[in-house]
Amino acid sequence: MDSILTISNLTKKFGYLTAVNDLSFTINKGNVYGILGPNGSGKSTTLGIVLNVVNKTSGDFKWFDGNTTTHDALKKVGAIIERPNFYPYMTAEQNLKLVCKIKGVNESKIEEKLEIVGLLERKDSKFSTYSLGMKQRLAIASALLNDPEILILDEPTNGLDPQGIHQIREIIKKIASEGTTILLASHLLDEVEKVCSHVVVLRKGVNLYSGRVDEMISSHGFFELKCNDMEALVKVLENLPYFGNIKVTEQLVTAFLNEPLKSETLNTLLFEKGIVLTHLVQRKESLEEQFLTLTNNQ
Repeated sequence: MDSILTISNLTKKFGYLTAVNDLSFTINKGNVYGILGPNGSGKSTTLGIVLNVVNKTSGDFKWFDGNTTTHDALKKVGAIIERPNFYPYMTAEQNLKLVCKIKGVNESKIEEKLEIVGLLERKDSKFSTYSLGMKQRLAIASALLNDPEILILDEPTNGLDPQGIHQIREIIKKIASEGTTILLASHLLDEVEKVCSHVVVLRKGVNLYSGRVDEMISSHGFFELKCNDMEALVKVLENLPYFGNIKVTEQLVTAFLNEPLKSETLNTLLFEKGIVLTHLVQRKESLEEQFLTLTNNQ
């Protein structure tokens, strides 16, 4: 698979603070990658380094085949790492024409990119009349003008209302479906789970997990159970080979699976052992639960 960006043992220190700590991962063509972590985890610093706006302390990164200079490579990159910054008194189209001049890109792309982000009908409206969500969408259109091989977005839905968040996520999916590789930084688990195919989980600059989102959440899940004799229920569950960790509260038994098991099979097994359930729910472990498990273990 073609590599777009390879990061090797990247470290960035600001005085005593290590913002990025020996970070390594590879981004391959045609996927949507999420760098996921709480604020202060090193997401924006990592993006800043690969975009040549932050100097690394040590380690390395290479774009594409490694034979391209960062300056030349960035001509094939589209990025939004700060709040959209356009001239308020100019229209969307006028602002994008200016971007085309700066990037040395043909203006013929403008309408096509405005169409992708759903702003073609508002191309003659001044930037100052745009909502925050529209401003963010115009920034995405601007980043797409050079037909980048990879689009980099730092917290693309920050500060937006639910409708604005939905619109941005749908645009990201649409751009990805047309073959553009996407790298987005986010502290929102929900965003990564809904939009990304791959995830890099960061905490205090350290890579805790790197791989496919579906593999991260491919645990066999767990059952939530209740019956009139909780003690007997726990004893039976502990003697069944299907379960690993079993958590008990006054109200509920949570039994985590080591292997696949259908709820009707479990219900039958327990009934045969004299346990009549009053509550049985099967759940899949979410990315949030996986993320909390990862970060709590550090």
